[in-house]
Amino acid sequence: MSQSTWLPWDPEHHELWLNSIPPEAICLENQEFPFFKVGMSDYEFQSKFCQWLHREKEVVRTAVLVGIRAQESLNRYNAVTREETFSRFGTTNFSHRISQDVFNFYPMYDWLFEDIWRANAKFELDYNHLYDLYYQAGVPYKSMRVANPFHQCGVHSLKLYQALEPATWGKLVGRVNGANFAALYGGTVAMGYRGAVLPKGHTWKSYVEFLLETLPEETRKVYLKKFKSSMDYWMKTGGALLENVIDELEELGSDFERLGPPTNKRKYKQRYEVIRFKDYPDDVPIKNFRLVPSYKRMCITILKNDTSCQYMGFGQTKDELQKKQEAMEKWETFL
Repeated sequence: MSQSTWLPWDPEHHELWLNSIPPEAICLENQEFPFFKVGMSDYEFQSKFCQWLHREKEVVRTAVLVGIRAQESLNRYNAVTREETFSRFGTTNFSHRISQDVFNFYPMYDWLFEDIWRANAKFELDYNHLYDLYYQAGVPYKSMRVANPFHQCGVHSLKLYQALEPATWGKLVGRVNGANFAALYGGTVAMGYRGAVLPKGHTWKSYVEFLLETLPEETRKVYLKKFKSSMDYWMKTGGALLENVIDELEELGSDFERLGPPTNKRKYKQRYEVIRFKDYPDDVPIKNFRLVPSYKRMCITILKNDTSCQYMGFGQTKDELQKKQEAMEKWETFL
């Protein structure tokens, strides 16, 4: 479980490929996109492709139709019901500006799961028949995911691949680091799913130290750097929290200083206050647990294999971006 990313059809590892590249596919050898870089994320590719197409066609505006539905997740619901209008196309709430004169539109945003299958049946539309296998396996509608199974939202259902596509699963175990472990424990506390359970005889701090010792040195250093940054921030600089969260911390008897309102230029919609902890908390058993620093939060981050520490509120560092760039430049030699 130490591999943070993986590259489909990695040109350096032909022996690990699950399938051959389809002859009609756009691939490294025949692609002609000037913006393309090996290893770029699918989201980055989609955004840059739309901008490139807009320039190539020399049109006034470009509309990109995206098939997401608000029912699928709270984030998607918020994306099409938000109040702000500066990123919309006119007054169309199911739209979003990608760049100048390039907009995403989500025309199916209000479709329900039942609407999709009603349309499939009525108009005899083609669809991915993996859904048939999901249905036969008794998978709930909301868990029928056809996407990257190693994403944090999909890894807990990875075990389904064993039953639904056993031949592919055999290849997958040899292809992706930690795949079998994720299949066994992806829906459990062993991978931080819905929290984590503290082993007997440990504090959360000692459990963090134990988990770090199980990791390869390079991966361990990544976590240690992020964890040190978090500790320095909350114990030296101080961080802003909602006032109601601070009230909960006071009720728990947490030891911290109240430093007053934030002094940055960010516009807060709710009342925040900056606090500084005397000691880094071991556990913070409150409703908004994820917002507050703790060794337990570090444990969950490790168990989720979250090397970017997004669970703790981090983004990618300059070092991480530099390593990604170096890897992409290395792979460019295969183009």
